Amino acid sequence: MADKEEELGASLFSRTLDIMENDPLEEIFALNMGDFISEFLISEDLAKKISKSAKNKTEKLKSQLKELVSIYSLDNTLCVLGFDSKDEYVVYNSIAKTLTQILDVDACHIYLTNEFTKGLNFDDKLLGLVGSSIDFDEDMYAKKLGYTKEDKSVVVQAFNELEKIQIKDISAVDNFTPIYELKEFDVKSMAVVPMHNNAYVVGVIVIENYKEKTIKRAYMNLLETIARLFGTSMHLQKAVEHVEEIMSEEVSPEELQQLRAELTALIGDLGTHQQAFVEKLAKAVDEKGQYKVSHSQNTAELSKKLCKQLGLNEKTIDLVYYAGLLQNIGKITLPESLFTNKGKLSKEEWDKLQNHPNVGVNLLMNINFLSEVIPYIHYHKERWDGCGEPEGLKGNSIPFGSRIIAVADAYTAMTSDRSYRDAMSIEEALQIVKEEAGIKWDPDVVNALFEVIKAN
Repeated sequence: MADKEEELGASLFSRTLDIMENDPLEEIFALNMGDFISEFLISEDLAKKISKSAKNKTEKLKSQLKELVSIYSLDNTLCVLGFDSKDEYVVYNSIAKTLTQILDVDACHIYLTNEFTKGLNFDDKLLGLVGSSIDFDEDMYAKKLGYTKEDKSVVVQAFNELEKIQIKDISAVDNFTPIYELKEFDVKSMAVVPMHNNAYVVGVIVIENYKEKTIKRAYMNLLETIARLFGTSMHLQKAVEHVEEIMSEEVSPEELQQLRAELTALIGDLGTHQQAFVEKLAKAVDEKGQYKVSHSQNTAELSKKLCKQLGLNEKTIDLVYYAGLLQNIGKITLPESLFTNKGKLSKEEWDKLQNHPNVGVNLLMNINFLSEVIPYIHYHKERWDGCGEPEGLKGNSIPFGSRIIAVADAYTAMTSDRSYRDAMSIEEALQIVKEEAGIKWDPDVVNALFEVIKAN
């Protein structure tokens, strides 16, 4: 398992995994996790002995559930539940508009089941429209747009079958019924992706184009990952609400154990989907940036090696790794034409490119579980001599993670082919980095780079 995690990059739970492998029982209990983890890792006989030592099994299980709920926090995931009014649901409009930019499509609509639309009334609809990139002149929710179980629609089909459906030519299918208010009479191509966690489905995301167009694989992979992340997050939030409701009730140990297992699995799934989201988002950025190699992934991997060479702790390595993946996140909302243009850019186009880290920071601030990487991304264009962007920080006042990413990003860019130039040799790139150590880059990080490259 550890080898697999190493291949995939830093895990949100990598420190915990390392601890478990080194000294399972001692460290698990030191983590105050109790036997809820140990029973999955140790013998059945030992688990029974641990269980018998509990003075009150029910209270102990409730205590463990409270601990699990505290591990999972709305501050660390997508907070898209608990809305009571139409004003709060407009966040889905923002999400839909952001997805149109990220995926380079013309329109996006988000539908949820009745279970997840408290505060809204969709009558007998199976799916209700909660968010759209289309601007409405009047109250969108008063229209009660959506689909019933009986509707012969590609949207309902994708929801029922838990499978994405991509249609390159909408005129070639019979089960597409356009919704006038969503301008769907102009739709030429579309994709529908269910938001689900295994069999638990919460809704669908629909993306549309007003011309025949194939969505790039990197963008579709990202959309599927976002849908999974939504499905898992909302399922987990429902499970947490249920746990909080029953804490004061008389509940059997068996039901508490089942809830404990469900929460443990969902938290693990959430971590997996969060990591997949970051990595798929990075690949989509590289696709839009016209990199011939996975620049973001390579920058992140080199950043991780530099962290280890510099002796940083595991949590910092994780954060720098994610920041390395996402340091060019602002590019995802810019038109691809900016990156394919081999001629001279206009001042407006140049400003858009120059300011892309700030765009990225704004995006990440709306994804709570990534908030800790924001400073590393925000300041990675600063220079050691204080002549960088955005605030002209100098020397050690620049976050260490930002200094690491800056060197990794520069070296990786120089040694990669681009649409407008060939890659430099390793020797040429190292010479440039060396010459600008103490000017652009932290000399200690540059020294670490030389050690890492030499070791390879």
